[in-house]
Amino acid sequence: MQTINCKGTLLSLETPIIMGILNVTPDSFFDGGQFNSVENALFQTEKMLEEGADIIDIGGMSSRPGAEVIDVESELKRVIPIIENITKRFPKAILSIDTVRSQVAKNAIESGGHIINDISAGQIDVNLYQTVADLQVPYVLMHMKGTPKTMQYQPKYDNVVEAVTDFFIQEVAILRKLGVKDIMLDVGFGFGKTIAHNYELLKKMNDFELFDLPILAGISRKSMIYKYLDIEPQFALNGTTALNMVALQNGAKILRVHDVKAAKEVVKLFAMI
Repeated sequence: MQTINCKGTLLSLETPIIMGILNVTPDSFFDGGQFNSVENALFQTEKMLEEGADIIDIGGMSSRPGAEVIDVESELKRVIPIIENITKRFPKAILSIDTVRSQVAKNAIESGGHIINDISAGQIDVNLYQTVADLQVPYVLMHMKGTPKTMQYQPKYDNVVEAVTDFFIQEVAILRKLGVKDIMLDVGFGFGKTIAHNYELLKKMNDFELFDLPILAGISRKSMIYKYLDIEPQFALNGTTALNMVALQNGAKILRVHDVKAAKEVVKLFAMI
């Protein structure tokens, strides 16, 4: 049975778990600007915890296609007060920091965070992997082609599943050598992939079970749903729910979502299949 050790709290993955998204940014693609005050962030955190979130994933820099990388100080000012206040109000909550910066990761963990979720696989900040190893916290390793600013500019692969597999082989080996124990894998839906690439990865997600590491699926309200259906992100919950079920059937152990209640229902129904 797979588990994640979050500062001594063991999260069991015998039943898939839910990571609720808390964007404290002004410009995220779906909920930018809604939760970037302490009061609103606490309200949303309480809502997600009540609906069954197992992890709250806090991000202070947008990673939407075309997004600019902001400076470290701006990111710290966005996320650290939120983490400190959530930790004070909900001391049992498991918190993840969604960042590509070693300094932000370190400060977030020291302020009460438990997990580092890095879309860049240490490619933006060369010190990040060592920081994860030093902190001895779980790490989400995600595949991204390019940077948020460039990733959706005509991404090409000979075979996207093989490319992501080779990437995981290489990066997991580096992390293991550094002493990182708990690693979760995220194929990076929408991060340097066409819609066709995304669906190929979803269909072949079982292939990544060869690593015997938890697989995280971050599909929630993404363009692979709303662009394909020709709708806006706010109308993409039905599509998200459908694809989350497919992800679970294909081996996902963690669903990263905006809508916790809907995802929790998917997990409950999946357990009956």
